[in-house]
Amino acid sequence: MSKETQLRQVLDSGIVAVVRSPDSQQLVEAARALADGGVNVVEITMTVPDALDVVRQVRRALGDRLLLGAGTILDPETARAALLAGAEFLVAPTVNLDVIRLCQRYDRLVMPGAFTPTEILSAWEAGADIVKVFPADVVGPAFFKAMRGPLPQVRLMPTGGVDLNTAASFLQAGACCLGIGSQLVEPRAVAERNFDRIRDLARQYVAIVQQVRQQAGGT
Repeated sequence: MSKETQLRQVLDSGIVAVVRSPDSQQLVEAARALADGGVNVVEITMTVPDALDVVRQVRRALGDRLLLGAGTILDPETARAALLAGAEFLVAPTVNLDVIRLCQRYDRLVMPGAFTPTEILSAWEAGADIVKVFPADVVGPAFFKAMRGPLPQVRLMPTGGVDLNTAASFLQAGACCLGIGSQLVEPRAVAERNFDRIRDLARQYVAIVQQVRQQAGGT
């Protein structure tokens, strides 16, 4: 799958599920539940124990059902290891130009994290495919609406603070997609192996994305 096709899958999905857990044992099944619920873009964070092994396991188990990425990438060494483990895109909480360059070298999607207009533009000019605004709960949907004025060309993804109550507002304010962590992959549901809960939440978020886009198309 080409990088352009992968980017289109992220944008069409509208959701990047962020899987962050202190226990790596159930994460293949958690990823399967996300896919069953219609969320087909999943990020495994490097804070997960044995994260690279989890990436390999999810890739083997689910293959083309998911576009699989790695998150919390802080340096190019971790970035390359994640790509070799099977990650198809990388997400970072900060702007590390070496990580962006490495992804460009290997023609991989990269979503660095930024917080200010200067950081956002710096990440975009360096080659970011999507800029993750983190923590988005600090600035809220109004920030995304404001950024559409001077930086309409930049694809922005809020992460942190996206839940069932705020998801629509972020999309309506101009977010290209949503990064959703514990409000989708609930730690308690993972710990209790309640994968039905994760699947049902995935369906709810997918429905919100579809509804907002249908409303936008009808105006």
